[in-house]
Amino acid sequence: MSDRSVHNEAAFSSAGSAEACTDSTHREVQFVQHYHGTVNIVHAENANFGNNYGIFYQGSDRCLSATGNQQHVSVGSSEADLIRLLRPIPDASHTRDRKTSPPNSACFPGTRTDVIRRIVAWADSTLLWNTHVLWLYGYVGCGKSAIALAIALKFEERNRLVGSFFFFRNTGDRSRMVRFATTLACQLAAAVPEAAPFIEKAVKAEPGLLKSSLVSQLRRLVYGPLKAASKRGRLLRMTLLKGPFLIVIDGLDECDDRQDVQAFIVDMLEFFKKNPLVPLRFFITSRVEQHIQGHLKSNQVRLENLVNHCSRDDIDTFMTTCFEVEKSRNSVIKTYVQRHGEWPTKGDKDQLVDHIGGSFIFASALFKYIADPTNKQSTPMERLPHTLNMNPGLDTLYSQTLSRSQNLPYFSDIISTLALLFEPLPIAGIAELLGIESFEVIRVLIDLQAIIHIPGTDELPVTMCHTSLRDFLTTESRSERFFVPPSFHIYLTNRCYDLKREGRSGTAVASYITGHFEDHIQALVPLYPRVFANSQHLPHFSDIISTITLLSEPLPIVGIANLLGIKVLDVSRVVASLQAIVDSPGIDKDEPVAMRHTSLRDFLTTETRSGTLFVPPSYHLKLSYCCFSPSEGVSTTGTNF
Repeated sequence: MSDRSVHNEAAFSSAGSAEACTDSTHREVQFVQHYHGTVNIVHAENANFGNNYGIFYQGSDRCLSATGNQQHVSVGSSEADLIRLLRPIPDASHTRDRKTSPPNSACFPGTRTDVIRRIVAWADSTLLWNTHVLWLYGYVGCGKSAIALAIALKFEERNRLVGSFFFFRNTGDRSRMVRFATTLACQLAAAVPEAAPFIEKAVKAEPGLLKSSLVSQLRRLVYGPLKAASKRGRLLRMTLLKGPFLIVIDGLDECDDRQDVQAFIVDMLEFFKKNPLVPLRFFITSRVEQHIQGHLKSNQVRLENLVNHCSRDDIDTFMTTCFEVEKSRNSVIKTYVQRHGEWPTKGDKDQLVDHIGGSFIFASALFKYIADPTNKQSTPMERLPHTLNMNPGLDTLYSQTLSRSQNLPYFSDIISTLALLFEPLPIAGIAELLGIESFEVIRVLIDLQAIIHIPGTDELPVTMCHTSLRDFLTTESRSERFFVPPSFHIYLTNRCYDLKREGRSGTAVASYITGHFEDHIQALVPLYPRVFANSQHLPHFSDIISTITLLSEPLPIVGIANLLGIKVLDVSRVVASLQAIVDSPGIDKDEPVAMRHTSLRDFLTTETRSGTLFVPPSYHLKLSYCCFSPSEGVSTTGTNF
């Protein structure tokens, strides 16, 4: 999968998937069909039919502050000061705009009632007879994020939600633990005003607290303040009458900081062990991963396997409603029904529901494929039978969808960029990073709306509907011709480097480079041996690389050749073969050959990392000899090493 020689190796889901849950509050929602207009629908309940072919999304009569939990707009000066001090992530809670900050999971009416009832009963139970922590786990697409949203909304309405944090991979700080504690602390201050003075006092008393460990921040900014506040009269009465407070953590497996995740779990359980009567509970969802499972499988944690709560009836309800809505708005289907009768037939629908199994992400993906308004080559009636031949799971669907754009210019670059970015960029940002026009990005993505969310404005980021698409693209055995190799980081890093040198500012890419250039460098380091592998056979390779590494001031190609007493062409060949990681000015230019990042020098001068590529300090002796015994015509004046 490649568009450029430099990298020639080369969702639904919850997100937009109408994952099934329910909520007791009816609200007016809109049916939004991107690029196709808007139609109002009244009294649908937490319904999401998918980002791009139509969304039922929950409206809200609340006005929320930046902290994510407050139910009024006005923010007092002390609160505003606390927000400035804590710098919470604005789009990490359940109140975020899910269309631009995935996962876009919402609850579908009439489904998942059993599992929600069980979770609510646990959260309402007395601390003396039940655990402080419940872990809901399950495979990709079974509805964890949708249920987390439903629980957060339910307990927010009861004024018992302390905070929520929805992790999502490759979304900057939302896939890290670096601002996890401060974000929860800010939500705590808004939800429980009695805790705010204790949080503010901790921050002001310890200037280094906000840069301390995750465990320290959680203890001083979340656990401690809530414990102190809960002893006050109002909160004490409230928790005794209504039950403990709740924090909802979704997608813990999507956090990249695995050691911090483990530290969070261990310290949380230790805190509750020592403070069993603190009125606080954690509801955590994630896939089953060893660094999480190994610590949460404890007698202090209640375990719920969501697979045990995936009902065929829930999938049937979801698909029936989806088809009814589509039939009401699709003129092609209306005409077909008038002439041929019911569509889909009960037999076809039952077969489809059986084929889907219990996966809401698969159900949503299949429906998007069937109803796809951008597919002019076939009708929904023709596409329905094809879905029955798709393997349960998403790989076949991902491949089939991607194949619609694979022959377009820059397809590989655009898809690879989406897969490897550390934080999503808008369409204009992707175009600027790749050095292409915005229309070329749109042309590739427009037919991929079943799996990639394209926002309605240029300022909002392009996001994958579900992280399973990224997993698919970066696993060669699954994606095959669509595989995005790690080596594409080389191209992205070089583009960031070039744009950084140009001094770009005021654009989404400029901000991205400021925040994530070092992340790309770190991703590049493991690829250094692969880059060098194509050059090691060239004449004088070792001498040239050692010289570039140890010179204190870089020399041009001619200068390196003169210093080593070798042909200029030999130096030029080696440098040209390494242009992905070394600036190659050309033979006829007097510009120096320089490494693009100090990490390359660190790699080459550390034997345990570079192996046979290791540049030993003793090579300084050879350079000294070359400098003091120069070849004919060589000038070494001013050469430092």
